Amino acid sequence: MRLNAALYRVMAYITGVVLIVLCVLAIMQIFVHDEAAVNVVGTIHGALYIVYLLVAFPLTRRLRLRPWPTVSVLLAGTIPVMTFIVERHITRAYIEPALAAAGAAPRPPVPEPRS
Repeated sequence: MRLNAALYRVMAYITGVVLIVLCVLAIMQIFVHDEAAVNVVGTIHGALYIVYLLVAFPLTRRLRLRPWPTVSVLLAGTIPVMTFIVERHITRAYIEPALAAAGAAPRPPVPEPRS
């Protein structure tokens, strides 16, 4: 669960940053007619978004999220800045309580070595 959550958070931030870069380049394209940079960053964002989906969907299933939070997590990578907002909300509302519950389970005692 910890690995899933960590991968989700990393991919949310990476996808969000690349999407912001893509938006800035698209706006700059109005003034500087260079489509190559937008095409390259757009392709990179598309590939990263697929990885984001492959990381986020299993996490939503593992957390047993309802349809609306699941859809918001999956679509957050398509709206600039939204990945940061949704990631923070999902982490506080679902991931941290799930990790706390998993960590609160009593561990079996470790047998002491015999001398």
